[in-house]
Amino acid sequence: MTSPSVARLRGAGALVLAALPLVMAAANRSSPAVIGLAALLFLAAALVEDRRAAWTALAAPLRTPAGGAALAFLAWGLVSIAWSPFPTLSWRTAGEFGPTLVAAYCAARLAPGRMPPGMALAAAWMLGLAGLYIVVDLAADLPVQKALGTRVAYFVFNRPVLTILLVAGPLAAVLLRRGHRWAAGLVVLVSVAAILRSVSGAAALGLGAGAGMALAARCLPRRAGLGLAGAGLALAVALSPVEGDLLHRLMPEAAHERLIQSSSRARVAIARSFGAAVAADPWRGAGYGTAGRFAWTPVADTLAPDWRRMLAVGHPHNSFLQVWAELGIVGAGLMAALLFLTLRSIAAMPRFQAVTALGLLGAAAAVAFVEHGAWQAWWVAGLGGAVTWLREGWMREDGLAEGRAEPAA
Repeated sequence: MTSPSVARLRGAGALVLAALPLVMAAANRSSPAVIGLAALLFLAAALVEDRRAAWTALAAPLRTPAGGAALAFLAWGLVSIAWSPFPTLSWRTAGEFGPTLVAAYCAARLAPGRMPPGMALAAAWMLGLAGLYIVVDLAADLPVQKALGTRVAYFVFNRPVLTILLVAGPLAAVLLRRGHRWAAGLVVLVSVAAILRSVSGAAALGLGAGAGMALAARCLPRRAGLGLAGAGLALAVALSPVEGDLLHRLMPEAAHERLIQSSSRARVAIARSFGAAVAADPWRGAGYGTAGRFAWTPVADTLAPDWRRMLAVGHPHNSFLQVWAELGIVGAGLMAALLFLTLRSIAAMPRFQAVTALGLLGAAAAVAFVEHGAWQAWWVAGLGGAVTWLREGWMREDGLAEGRAEPAA
């Protein structure tokens, strides 16, 4: 029997987690704090209830092949700081990314199966309010930002809609499994409206990729769906260093004109510059977290001045390419291993959850290929919230997997 103090801690943690999209809509850098608070509350509840079981739940996935690959990838990132020309920047980046990653992991391991009844419905309403606020505020030309005297720019909602993109699918799946079809429909409808009304081309791309991947996984035989996802991930990793050159040769001028709001020409030039840096030093990379000052790394000195100028943008707008540039072929290989071991874990899931997971993976990979830096904490927090709801979809109230052995996640 769960004690009242444990129930209160879990209830508070679940409420904080449910509020993630809504809080992000109000403050677009807040998700690391939200996921951190939720993780602390669930961790406290787990330690009060059964300390040994809590540590077992946290340690178990790290003993799997996917957990080993993740630890090896993170370890290589830390090792690479040894040759980083800007160790202070590298450690600062790790100091922002690391705690959020740990919090996201704790929430995803300790919250599923332990949330109070009805919390998925509460999360649906809060996501609906977040999406509605974004749609109305954008349609009315940002009156809230003007009234508060904050930055008036349409892209202030890009991070919130990307968070909604990640959370919406897994949350809708939980609602469907529990018979709340109208709430699931509301989540999907409002999420799509907010994404399409925003100016985030990455969110729209992620929506299309995620929906397409989920549809393929639903309609195709299981192996075919997993094979399609694997092929997409393999291409994303393998082609990232030559992405800029490929787009430069194949992308017509008319396409650039249609994508002028997305700064497609600049993005292609940035990708070509970072690709040239990878070609100049493909083995170990410039060191973890150096993208912010990549134009001043030793490898940049070997490139033409025009390439160095584009390296100063802060990151290549492609997380796969950033891993290549900072961690070299070793980091890229470990990243690829982790991605394919994740697919193996998805293959062990019940079909409905596998479809949801592949949809989430497709959306996240598409966004990572065109948008933010690899180590941004707000993105990790959003992924943590999404994976938490994904695991909630196949967990019973006692925290055990339904029907089969629990996949590593």
